[in-house]
Amino acid sequence: MPPDELNAPLGRDKGKQATAKPRRFGAPQVLAGLLALSGLVVAGWAMLVNDPLGGEPVAVVSTKAKPGDKPTAAGSEHRDGVAPATASADVKIPPPADSKTVTIIDGSSGKRQDIVIPGKPDARPKSDEHSSLAPIDRKLLEVTPHGAIPVAAKDGARPATAYAQPRALPPTKKDLPRIAVIVGGVGISAAGTADAAGMLPPPVTFALSPYGADLAKLAERARGEGHEILLQLPMEPFDYPDNDPGPQTLLTSLAVEQNIDRLHWVMSRFQGYVGVISAMGARFTASEQALRPVMVDAAKRGLVYVDDGASTRSIAGQIAGAQNMPFARTDVVIDAVPTPTEIDHALNRLEMAARQNGSAVGLASAQPATIERIAAWAKKVEDRGFVLVPISMVALKAKSS
Repeated sequence: MPPDELNAPLGRDKGKQATAKPRRFGAPQVLAGLLALSGLVVAGWAMLVNDPLGGEPVAVVSTKAKPGDKPTAAGSEHRDGVAPATASADVKIPPPADSKTVTIIDGSSGKRQDIVIPGKPDARPKSDEHSSLAPIDRKLLEVTPHGAIPVAAKDGARPATAYAQPRALPPTKKDLPRIAVIVGGVGISAAGTADAAGMLPPPVTFALSPYGADLAKLAERARGEGHEILLQLPMEPFDYPDNDPGPQTLLTSLAVEQNIDRLHWVMSRFQGYVGVISAMGARFTASEQALRPVMVDAAKRGLVYVDDGASTRSIAGQIAGAQNMPFARTDVVIDAVPTPTEIDHALNRLEMAARQNGSAVGLASAQPATIERIAAWAKKVEDRGFVLVPISMVALKAKSS
């Protein structure tokens, strides 16, 4: 008798229980499982491991001293060129100029440490490295409403000698004709100033304009590289005000007190100069009433006076002699005609004047073309029997006439 299929239990095949088939997993299910497992691992790591950086890439540096290492002073460089940390956390020493600070992170603790990497040393000598550089002496300064200005000290010290940088000449050169070259307008033209600082030898004297930028820094750098410096005094020319030297110009129309006040303003612009040089001033240097009080004031401050040669009527030499003041006068304006050929001709005339008189002074402007020709000339001038010297080595005490 056939089985009653209507009364048979569901899921049974002809009285026998169906055999269960194994469950198979596809690729999507496997991938989902792996992702879930990774999430569990990350969550467990975050709960069990104290890592504030969350796995950020780090560089591990040992901060412990190695046996045999010598202690270094705070601020000094380590033997491998990296500055060590200071001994005390309360004392912070600023990093040196041109250096870089790199932050190192300890991977195990998350501690941060700043390491200073020194920059490349400057090939040119620094001001504090120049053996002949004299620091600004406070006893050679007088405080005025405009600021500090130079003055001769009670013990006889004078800026003209304190800030001079004379050359030590061997016996074979002491009697050779001397040439002093002054480059004026330094500080006005950025290109000319950079060329003058980079191309001209130390015996060349720089005359800084009172209207330049960063004059104190510029003067310190020039002195540090061996240059003597002068301060340019703006003085009234014959065609003033059509030709105006600039603010605070000394004028023949002003009272003595006003000109002295303007003189002190100009003198306060920077320090470290051996003397002053007139700028323009053909009318002013020809007026004894206007010029004498200014030169008397400069003389008592222990400064050299240089006449720029703007006028043959200048009486600066006579006044300097009466004040027993070191004095020099420009013999040749090197770039009166600013072409390479004419500049070379002027330098030849300067050599002729030095050979004839024993010394000569040339004045030029801080223009790139002028500086280029002077730099080339300076490399060969001593081979022709001359010696290039700073202005202090030709500025003599003038005789009164």
